Amino acid sequence: MTDTVDKKDYSATLALPQTDFPMRAGLPQKEPEIVARWQKMGLYKKLRASAAGREKFVLHDGPPYANGNIHIGHALNKILKDVITRSFQMRGFDSNYVPGWDCHGLPIEWKIEEKYREKGKDKNEVPINEFRKECRDFAVNWIKVQSEEFKRLGIEGDFDNPYTTMNFHAEARIAGELLKIAKSGQLYRGSKPIMWSVVERTALAEAEVEYHEVESDTIWVKFPVQPHDSTKMWHDKASNQPVPVPQTFVELAGAFVVIWTTTPWTIPGNRAISFSSKIEYGLYEVTEATNDFGPQQGEKLIFAKRLAQDCATKAKVALELRRDVSGEELGAIICAHPLADLGYDFKVPLIDGDHVTDDAGTGFVHTAPGHGREDFDAWMSAARLLDDRKISTKIPFTVDDAGFYTEDAPGFGPSAEGGAARVMDDNGKKGDANKRVIEALIAANNLFARGRIKHDYPHSWRSKKPVIFRNTPQWFVYMDKELGDGTTLRSRALGAIDDTRFVPAAGQNRLRAMIEGRPDWVLSRQRAWGVPICVFADESGEVLQDETVNARILEAFEVEGADAWFADGAKERFLEGVPNQDRWTQVRDILDVWFDSGCTHTFTLEDRPDLKWPADVYLEGSDQHRGWFHSSLLEGCATRGRAPYNAVITHGFTMAEDGRKMSKSIGNTIAPQDVMAQSGADILRLWVMNTDYWEDQRLGKTIIQTNVDAYRKIRNTIRWMLGTLAHDHGEEIAYDTLPELEKLMLHRLAELDTLVRESYDAFEFKKITRALTDFANVELSAFYFDIRKDALYCDAPSSARRRAALFVIRKLFDSLTLWFAPMMPFTTEEAWLSRNPSAESVHLEQFPVVPAEWRNDAIEAKWQKVRKVRSVVTGALEVERKDKRIGSSLEAAPVVHVGDAELMAALNGLDLAEICITSAITVVGDEGPADAFRLGEVAKVSVEPTLAKGVKCARSWRITDDVGSDPEYPDVSARDAAALRELGVTL
Repeated sequence: MTDTVDKKDYSATLALPQTDFPMRAGLPQKEPEIVARWQKMGLYKKLRASAAGREKFVLHDGPPYANGNIHIGHALNKILKDVITRSFQMRGFDSNYVPGWDCHGLPIEWKIEEKYREKGKDKNEVPINEFRKECRDFAVNWIKVQSEEFKRLGIEGDFDNPYTTMNFHAEARIAGELLKIAKSGQLYRGSKPIMWSVVERTALAEAEVEYHEVESDTIWVKFPVQPHDSTKMWHDKASNQPVPVPQTFVELAGAFVVIWTTTPWTIPGNRAISFSSKIEYGLYEVTEATNDFGPQQGEKLIFAKRLAQDCATKAKVALELRRDVSGEELGAIICAHPLADLGYDFKVPLIDGDHVTDDAGTGFVHTAPGHGREDFDAWMSAARLLDDRKISTKIPFTVDDAGFYTEDAPGFGPSAEGGAARVMDDNGKKGDANKRVIEALIAANNLFARGRIKHDYPHSWRSKKPVIFRNTPQWFVYMDKELGDGTTLRSRALGAIDDTRFVPAAGQNRLRAMIEGRPDWVLSRQRAWGVPICVFADESGEVLQDETVNARILEAFEVEGADAWFADGAKERFLEGVPNQDRWTQVRDILDVWFDSGCTHTFTLEDRPDLKWPADVYLEGSDQHRGWFHSSLLEGCATRGRAPYNAVITHGFTMAEDGRKMSKSIGNTIAPQDVMAQSGADILRLWVMNTDYWEDQRLGKTIIQTNVDAYRKIRNTIRWMLGTLAHDHGEEIAYDTLPELEKLMLHRLAELDTLVRESYDAFEFKKITRALTDFANVELSAFYFDIRKDALYCDAPSSARRRAALFVIRKLFDSLTLWFAPMMPFTTEEAWLSRNPSAESVHLEQFPVVPAEWRNDAIEAKWQKVRKVRSVVTGALEVERKDKRIGSSLEAAPVVHVGDAELMAALNGLDLAEICITSAITVVGDEGPADAFRLGEVAKVSVEPTLAKGVKCARSWRITDDVGSDPEYPDVSARDAAALRELGVTL
């Protein structure tokens, strides 16, 4: 390289990027300004107006509870919903997002009760509608707070007119749905064991419990086998004739059937013992005993053979098998209750149950139909057999709502010495029931062994206290009652699941399994804040069916809300004109809040003209398979024969960075408010977009910083395009006249357009962010922009190459900004308005229309080969730079050896020096010398780095042999001299 001539400062003549779009985003300060602008301009209304007449796309919002500040789970959920609704809005749909809130139920009622407790105030002394008003006011306040927090996240929706379950019209519609179910005969009052919170004094659904490890008492209990009357005849199955009772059956008299349970307090509720005809059982004799209580030498006991020795160890005895015991023998056995002397003087039959295993315990399951679902099902399945054997199938109510034994538990109820024993107290602590039952069993010589065990046990997710299973009258919806059209609620729901799209697909099997196995739907809750079960029933449970009464109720609810049901004189008001009014009792229970939220589709999707029924999408956390997805499915199928949604999307839960569950007690929670205050909402949104959201995802400082870094690269790409487009005049260039490199970029836009649209349809947002980020970083910043900077900065304004590049960069900017807009609404709004100051909002735009001619697979294939050669050249130059033989790639003029005919053909007609950003390149059609630079992944290409010869242009810094060829501009190349002349620059 020769020395340069005297240099002048030509920087002012270069078309360098110029933009006010700052490098530092300042999102925490900028984003609230944008939110305020959207509100001032009425963006939501403008979106609705711009979409008028388009096909509707409806994502129905699953209602959060209005009872506290939003957490990271809320942020994840709402961001996903916002991205979906925005992406459909920008693809030609009327995609209206209406936020909603769940306002009834225990979460809010519990908060008001906490305030009462702090003041020493008794809820029961306050008029019910006064209490309900406090609950309503509490919810109103938190709706306002959460609305502002959601808007700060960039969520756009009808926050001025959301839906709430406590709206009077909503309460009337919820009540109307209940009355539809009652009219169709699906509602009934029944007595079943349900999960009951002693602390909260209410029934709970499965969706309202969580499981925590507890340590429980565990006992093995002996049930004495009653003797058969050998004088009576026995029905022989083989001969189908009455025969004398087999002697082997008689031999079992005096033995004991041993059960095992982790809930000693349920023994007073025992009414049967379940066994399995698929398990091998044996009659054992105690040959040695070293215990203080329990079985003694000579006693005979029946166990599952697989478990006998484990049980013997627990009781500190030695057992010897005397003989096998058949399933037929077990089915014929009648036992006495182990506490018969206390008043439990009834027969305890053995019943065959599919739920019995020999994995643990004794192979026999203590069956208390009032305290467990499987127990109840087994008992009811055996009802006909029990009737034949003249055994009462009545289920006792052994425990009241406060956890005390009733008179149905002789020896432990109110009349017992010491008063009623208690299973659990008001604080969720274990009462004295276990202790007193165990002592009674020891006294009766029917305790085989005792111990302690750690296991998972259901707790209320609100009070965090254990629950109990308790038989109590409740209101249910039948799952298996024939509905007059050959279907049942269960079969309708299963059919609807088959017709629903699930993302991810595994959600379908999960919901199907829940519906297949679920019991009848319990609707009633014994609380105050909610929509009442607004029916009148007689002592038998029959519901009053009177259209006039129902219309009167719904009319009152529409005007006064559900408070009308609890007002003084409500019964007389609603039953006016009904004969024999004393027959009917006004039901005071309220509806499970899941029924409320399961009805939101009625008063939101059906009743709002700006929406439609069914919804296109429901999206919530994966726990809602047993919650909102579940209740909405059942409610829709019960009243309309199908689900109120076409697709169900689920997301996972946010864990701490180390994979642990976020917990305030641990101190590892991440509040969305903190992330927004420090980094901005778009960073939080980008994190959501970069996750596999349908699985559990993680969040912490390192992950936030990773997304900050990714955002910065995207922002810098946008900023460079904005700066470069400051020199653009909006000229349209015919596709056929474009250079190949520009056609390649348009081809990539066409490919990305397909990927972006298909991925938004598939709700695969990570696929979009990954593709667009890689495109911006690798194909634009590190390739196309790098190559074209020389032409953009230095070429004359009339240069076809420069004009073509500006045209393509305009298309790149528009496409990337619009595609990213649903994901990063603040940044893209700022960028769009910077480029288009007269525009209203990027969110009022549509995704770009990509001409079919832009798709050019031939150019893509050719440039893949060109880029392979380029990668070897840039690799060689990097070595030269590292070893300080060159400072800039423009100082090089490498010799490129290409021994592959296809690669050589791809280079034909291209300026490889421009593509590799060198001052010159020589291409030779051979494989090159042995010491030339090579890359292992690119065969038959090698590079000999050499220095460029000539003079360095004072304007473009390229080293050429034509510097000074124009005497008016002696220190620049001919290309730069022509540009200076066109720009009117004189020296």
